[in-house]
Amino acid sequence: MASRDPPLDALIVPSEDAHQSEYVADRDKRREFVSGFSGSAGLAVITKNEALLWTDGRYFLQATQQLSERWKLMRIGEDPVVESWLADNLESNASVGVDAWCVSVSNAKRWREAFAKKGIELVKTERNLVDEIWKDRPAQPVSPVTIQPLEFAGRSVAEKLADIRGKLSQERAFALVVSTLDEVAWLFNLRGSDVMYNPVVHAYAIVTLDSAFYYVDKHKITTEVERFLTENQVVIKDYEEVVQDLDALVSRPEEVNDGKGLIWIDPNSCPLKLYPDISADELLLQQSPIALSKALKHPAELEGLRNSHVRDGVAVVSFFAWLDNQMQEIYGAPGYFLETKTSLKRKSPEVEKLTEISVSDKLEEFRSTQKHFRGLSFETISSVGANAAVIHYAAKPESCAELDPDSIYLCDSGGQYLDGTTDITRTVHFGKPSPHEKACYTQVLKGHIALDSAIFPNGTTGHALDVLARVPLWKSGLDYRHGTGHGVGSYLNVHEGPHLISFKPQARNVPLQASMTVTDEPGYYEDGKFGVRLENVLIVKEAQTAHNFSDKGYLCFEHITWVPFQRKLIDMSLLSPEEIAWVNEYHVGCREKLGPHLSGVHSEWLLDATQPL
Repeated sequence: MASRDPPLDALIVPSEDAHQSEYVADRDKRREFVSGFSGSAGLAVITKNEALLWTDGRYFLQATQQLSERWKLMRIGEDPVVESWLADNLESNASVGVDAWCVSVSNAKRWREAFAKKGIELVKTERNLVDEIWKDRPAQPVSPVTIQPLEFAGRSVAEKLADIRGKLSQERAFALVVSTLDEVAWLFNLRGSDVMYNPVVHAYAIVTLDSAFYYVDKHKITTEVERFLTENQVVIKDYEEVVQDLDALVSRPEEVNDGKGLIWIDPNSCPLKLYPDISADELLLQQSPIALSKALKHPAELEGLRNSHVRDGVAVVSFFAWLDNQMQEIYGAPGYFLETKTSLKRKSPEVEKLTEISVSDKLEEFRSTQKHFRGLSFETISSVGANAAVIHYAAKPESCAELDPDSIYLCDSGGQYLDGTTDITRTVHFGKPSPHEKACYTQVLKGHIALDSAIFPNGTTGHALDVLARVPLWKSGLDYRHGTGHGVGSYLNVHEGPHLISFKPQARNVPLQASMTVTDEPGYYEDGKFGVRLENVLIVKEAQTAHNFSDKGYLCFEHITWVPFQRKLIDMSLLSPEEIAWVNEYHVGCREKLGPHLSGVHSEWLLDATQPL
């Protein structure tokens, strides 16, 4: 511990980096380093006698598998929240340390309020104490910044800055601090590769009524990017200068904006380190205006998303056609379309086996042949049997499972394309699924259809819609622990806010609006047995209704993901005529969208896979 840090009674190690990112670079995976838990969401607490890890329902099973006996798993939604546990288990006047770069303003405020009741202090450590002991910490990424072409971005930097300045004026603010990586990337039409699977750059931005600053490692800036930013009147500054420049804003002359301007900071994404030491009436603490602007896709972005999903569908269909053939050749499986009983073993021990990793690599290979492909949008969840019950399963070379024709295979994957980001999940079986597996699959499909088919008034939130995907499962006493949908970026992060479809309270904050993207991904998971998830990406659009109660206007969804659902896993007795018609119509769409881009055995496979129910 650095000598200038006071003695601590507990240390909080968040998952986030200095930008409050959900997914972070390898050098910022401090919580994973200390705990061994690799999920994207979680928080570790280390006291003098205990080590605890908080995570949500997506990761309960994974955490039990990865945490050693020295760690205690705290289940969010079931166990006390971290601030309550610390307040109840530490002595009065205790000190709890945290790196002020790695905690948001809002989280720090909530913790301090809970601690104050017990006289506990939240201490901002001078250094990150995990870094002090992480001797082989990965190096800082230095990949070059790239420009996102206007044909895909839709709006110029000048347009976006003008829009932000208009919002600043409306809110009587004179400066906006932007710390979220995808917001900075979107604002300046820039992309990068500092975080695996997320085309973003470690950077901050400050926008005022008459200037704009981009804080970045200048080694990443090419001559082309420098010229582009200069032409757009954006000043490039060193990454570390954001602290001193924010201090300069705080001590600004009174004549700036007649001394009445506020500094706009998003408390949910701004790190505590950048929280200005000024009175609250000089700050505007609310959601960044960029969050909603980015979520409302430009027509050029929507067109790019539609096009990228067609190419992605071609890759995924080609993959499943290939995998179907391999399962028959290597394992003697009846395949994707037939249900006869299978053998559990490979036909010949000499034949190279298929594993969760080898088949996911093949899927990436199919994607890599598509136009504008730039990489995966997240680590592929390629999971067989019991592994499919681990919601965010990550196969490892030393422990990944071999494909089994008598087990469910769940594949959740996505691609980054210059014109869009994709995210799709399909669950398949190459042998004879059990009646229970088919029933569970069908209930998930019914929930997927119910949400996809929804028509709802403007002002409706994802919290209100989440139930639609769960009702078919609830009727059988089933459910799932994750949200039902998240926004998707335009060649940006695969998880994009500020809206979502979920049972979680934050899903009440932002209504769904036309031109937003959102996923539709209900599921069901039986620990130690199997998992089912079915996911498409949707675009929110205006609905044409016979009436318009209260002149609200109504919305509906357009699905842009095109990969067939497996007929063999559907229990027809559980579907209504309307649901059967939906599946058949969707499969016609798959033929029309993908057929012109497929040939040979892949085209034949698609025709078989989309036969009417």
